[in-house]
Amino acid sequence: MIVEVEDYFTKGCGRCGRFDTEACSAIIWNSGLQKLRVICLFSGLEETVKWGQACYMHAGRNIAILGAFQDKFVIGFFNAALMQDPQGVLEKSGPNSQDANRICFTDHSQVTKMEKTLSAYIDEAKGYAEKGILPPKNTSMPDLPNELEAVLVADVELAEAFHALTLSRQRSYVINLNGAKQSETRIKRISKFREKIIAGKGAMER
Repeated sequence: MIVEVEDYFTKGCGRCGRFDTEACSAIIWNSGLQKLRVICLFSGLEETVKWGQACYMHAGRNIAILGAFQDKFVIGFFNAALMQDPQGVLEKSGPNSQDANRICFTDHSQVTKMEKTLSAYIDEAKGYAEKGILPPKNTSMPDLPNELEAVLVADVELAEAFHALTLSRQRSYVINLNGAKQSETRIKRISKFREKIIAGKGAMER
């Protein structure tokens, strides 16, 4: 995976064989992603790269992350349960996702049309970060590691499959991932677990 944020906009995330080719989703949607980048930076967010994607922070907390697919590109919000979404533009990563946490685009021009809304949503998220407000804990769901949360924002199929798992199976992945000290190790485990999650299995199941 990439470690420099500029590489995301010029080469892609580095997680598949389409990296640094014209077929890379980040290259296909580069114009729209760059527009989202400008909005995030103009809103005062700190730009970094996490989990192979452009991630934006404020007050020491993850605020938003960019993602690209063959048919669309997205901006995903962390702690999305707090978002009011007055415009009704947030979508769930999958039909079984707990919260609507991202805005999807299928045309570069859509970002410009939504600039005011995007800025307002970012400012709302910044406000929660500055005040240290977190969404109330859902005791029926395990707290997801940041790496898994980010991947679920960007991978619709994986998000749907994960949220369709039983609570005990979800917890098996969370426990396994939290047992890794390094973020890079957690990312590698998520990649290895993908097939199992899609198959509806827990971390320890064969």
